[in-house]
Amino acid sequence: MSNPTTALWIGTYPKAGAEPGTGEGVWRAEIDTAGRFAGAGLAAPVASPSFLALDPSGRTLLAVGETEPGLLTSFHVSDGGSLALAGTAVSGGASPCHVVATGSAAWVANYGDGVAAVVPMTDSGVSGEARTFPHEGTGPVTDRQEGSHAHFVHLWGDRVLVADLGTDELRTYPLDGSGPAAGEIAAVLPPGTGPRHLVELPDGTILLAGELDCRLHVLVPAGPGRLEHVGSVAITARTLPDGAPGYPSHITVAGDLVHVGVRGPDVLAVLRVRAADDAAGPSGRAGHLTIENVADVDLGAGAWPRHHAVLADGELLVVAAQNTDELVAVRLDRASGQGEITDRLELPVPACVLEA
Repeated sequence: MSNPTTALWIGTYPKAGAEPGTGEGVWRAEIDTAGRFAGAGLAAPVASPSFLALDPSGRTLLAVGETEPGLLTSFHVSDGGSLALAGTAVSGGASPCHVVATGSAAWVANYGDGVAAVVPMTDSGVSGEARTFPHEGTGPVTDRQEGSHAHFVHLWGDRVLVADLGTDELRTYPLDGSGPAAGEIAAVLPPGTGPRHLVELPDGTILLAGELDCRLHVLVPAGPGRLEHVGSVAITARTLPDGAPGYPSHITVAGDLVHVGVRGPDVLAVLRVRAADDAAGPSGRAGHLTIENVADVDLGAGAWPRHHAVLADGELLVVAAQNTDELVAVRLDRASGQGEITDRLELPVPACVLEA
């Protein structure tokens, strides 16, 4: 008797040296409860769909087109899991790398020029012009922070938070896209953090992965539209061969475990987060939390984990190993945080994994 399967949407990049739109697209894959892949196929060709998101109904799939200028494509999802083109719109900037849907709109982070944007949505998909929110600023890491690089949008109550890798800031805007184009600064991270992706805990605490310092940063609510940075800890002791820190990508949380993909060392770092107590050593404490790295799951040399999805209440993760052209299934023991690879599936240049 076969195990039940879970369907996944996979976003991809073009092959190295290829132009966007010459072969990549949105794929659909399946994985069973034992962590074994059950095949995959191309669901829709589209240029550089490096990040995907479902609307709250689950019936519309959004894909950024990480091109210049950027694009946003929406698809109707059938009951059988096929995709039909629903609409396209400009993303409001260059090289969009993240999108999230509210139901009536899609918020997009445009990495190339640092523009956050909101695009109207209807039952027919994205339509209309984007309202844009350009960021300005620089940071001390001159080759990565020469300008603004909007990287991630988080739905934050009746507002959104936008992480800007280039300026070491979190900016906030009303959820409906009203208000001034400059928005407001919700938090300033330590210089050279390079804020990338973040998660919100049930008490409102924000855990943020610093791409440029390889640290997990903790921020707490500090009044309406404001967050206070209260500390950070190293995500992993694993480094690149020259001793330099790796480059964290995506971050997720399940219970008291936080998972961070780290490119370079090519590991899935697993950290346990709990309330701090007086016995906690200073190296693992950030504000009101004690954070401990409990495991680094080796994904294979050159894997370059771009993104991952958490399934089965945190017991199974699927990682997009961009540079080895494969999906990697990891079975995680919730008690110890230790993980083992259960399967690999060849798939060209995966960049995003989304539960269907």
